[in-house]
This record gives sequence, structure tokens and C-alpha cells, in this order.
Amino acid sequence: MFEVFKKELKELLRDKKTLIFIVALPVAIFPLLFAVMAFISSQATLEAEQKVHTYAIINGEYAQSFTDKVFYHKSFQLYKGEHTFNTVAELTQAVKAGTIDMGIFLPADAKQNLDDAKQSQWQVVYNDAKAINFLFDRVKELAEEFGNNLRAEKLLSYGVSVEQQSAIIDPIKVVKVDTADKRENLGEKIGGFIPYLLIPLVLMGATYPAIDLGAGEKERGTLETLLLTPITRTQLVLGKFITLLAASIATTTITVLSMGIWISIAITFIDLDVVKTAFSSLRVLDLTLIFIILLPVAAIFSSLSLAISIYARSFKEAQNYMTPLSMGVIFPIIVALLPNVELTAKTAFIPVTNVALAIKEIIKGTIDYTLLGLIFLATVIVAGALLAFCVKWFNKEAVLFR
Repeated sequence: MFEVFKKELKELLRDKKTLIFIVALPVAIFPLLFAVMAFISSQATLEAEQKVHTYAIINGEYAQSFTDKVFYHKSFQLYKGEHTFNTVAELTQAVKAGTIDMGIFLPADAKQNLDDAKQSQWQVVYNDAKAINFLFDRVKELAEEFGNNLRAEKLLSYGVSVEQQSAIIDPIKVVKVDTADKRENLGEKIGGFIPYLLIPLVLMGATYPAIDLGAGEKERGTLETLLLTPITRTQLVLGKFITLLAASIATTTITVLSMGIWISIAITFIDLDVVKTAFSSLRVLDLTLIFIILLPVAAIFSSLSLAISIYARSFKEAQNYMTPLSMGVIFPIIVALLPNVELTAKTAFIPVTNVALAIKEIIKGTIDYTLLGLIFLATVIVAGALLAFCVKWFNKEAVLFR
């Protein structure tokens, strides 16, 4: 068995393409991830701050202080073209034509309406489908500020002080007392995406070598030579399995170490508060737990990949079979991302989903070690069953020589 392992390991180390997937990709994926996050975040912020939108306002004299604030706002520029606008329909047509980005219609004097005990309804015309929703929010904020000032002045004229106004307008103030710390809060939001990245890399570390160890041997005609050697088929398949497991564990080790190293670099040099808050309290113990929980997953993927590769007639056919396997692994990870799907005694026995949930809980810092033990035990049992199936599969002539 160990002779087979040494033989397969030597061939594996000679294959540059496989080494790229086992070593280079796990090392490169995290710096690329953080670089893309930093770039997208900075570009989106910069674009949002620098972009100036053209607007037109009708009846701006009805709320002069509001009109002045919109005029001097850094995000807005008053339309100075030849077109004139008098109705909401004309503003709508201008926005659709791209003449202006936004139109504001003030139907009447807001102060006079308040004196007459009427509510003034202002209309903001813009294209909500163009991802510039903040236009409405900014105008609404300025309008609410103007409305609050009107209300305060009116109440003062009735003899209601500022303190009394606060109590009357908002008699009950509900204050949130969050029992979750920042790590748990952000870990819940972004921790689910870590297994979405880790687990497919562990699968990749097993599938690419497996294709060569099974279907590749058939295609090269070397499988028959191996079967003639004085070792049992069980020893032969176990030797191949250990090789795949070693490759997958190597990928797991490199992936977890790479994640830890690049996270420490990211929270030191990259100005991303979300990343810093979520990962600054991530300990070596947490990374170790993630590594340990991924080990039986690596065994599961190694067994499945080897069984598929043994069944395939050729290298290409094995590659075609690995695609559904990848999709089948992604689905239970997505289940772990769904709202209200939490780590419980029931979900602890769902393969892959349980590991994804456990990794999220580790990132959050709220892992239940009893459930973690159950997950490890359940995953080991599944891995053992799949390995037994793989051995039985390899002992069938109908499978080896299809």
C-alpha cells in the first residue's frame, strides 16, 4: 500500500498542472480576494463621492432654504440648458431622455400649507433602475431637515419649547441593546462566505489528482500492470486514496494558512473596517479548528473523486463526471448561507452543510464544541462509508474494465 502511495506521490509531484491547483491557487486566491474587495470598495466610494448629477427644480421659491441647500450640495448641479420644465410629466420625460438626472417638484408653499393645517407633498423624479437610489435619499434628507425646521418654528410659536417638542413628537425612544459583539455580528454576515471559498478548494485538491490516478491510469494502459503486482486490490486502492488524501490535506493546510496570513496582512495594511472588525479577533485556535474540521471533508472528497475516476473510461470522461460533483458540493454550502439555517443537533448531521455552518460559527466566535464534535464524528463516519464503497467499487471487474 505504501509503495503505491510513494509511486503515486512521485508522479503527482511531477505534474505541474496539478501542483498549480494544489499549491498556487490556494495561496493566490486570498490576496486576489482582498485586492478585489479593496478595489471595488474604493472605486465605488470614489465614484459615488465624485459624481455630480444634474437636476431641475420647479417652484423652488416655495422652500428657498431647501432650494439653496440642494444647489450648494456637492452631488448636485442645477440644469442650465435651454429646456424649461413646468410639470412632473415634463420632468419625467427629461429624466427618460437623459437631459437631467433628477427633477424636484414643489406643488405649493410648504410654510403656508402648514399654517393651513395641510401636508405638502413633494415629488422627486429619477430613474431608480440606474443604481442611483441615493439621489432620493439625499433629497429626502434635505427635505426632512427643512420640514423639521418648519415644525419647530410652528411649535415654538404655540409656546412649545424645544425640550417639550422632543417629548411630544417622540414620547417613547426604543434603545437597542445588542448582546452580539462586533465579531459575531459581522461574522454572521460574511462568515458564511468563507466555507464557500474553502470547501471547493479542498475538493479541487482531490479531484484533479484523482482524474490522473484512476482514469489516467486506464488511458495510459498502466492500470493492468499495477493489477499484476503482488498486492491486493484493497491495498492498491488504499494507496491511491492516501495519495489523494495527502493532496487534499496539503491543499487544506495551504488554504487555511494562506487565509490566516493574508487576513493578518489585510487587517494591517488594507483600510477595510469590515474586514478588520470581523477578523482581528480570529485566533490561531480558530484556524486550527477550521483545519481539523476540514480533514474528514478532504477524505470524503478523496473517496468520491477516486470512485468516479475509477469508473470513467478516459481522462475526459472523468473530467465530465467531476463537474456534477462540484455542483453537488456547492448546493449544501448554499443551504448554509440561507436565512435562519443555524447549527443545531439536526443540521450537524447534514454532510458539507454542517461543516460550512461550523466554519461560520468559528468565524463568529460562537462555536458549540459539543456540536463541533458531532460534526467531526458524522463526517468521519460518512468518509469511512465512502472509502469502503470505493474499495468495493475497485474490486469489481465490470467497473475497472468498462
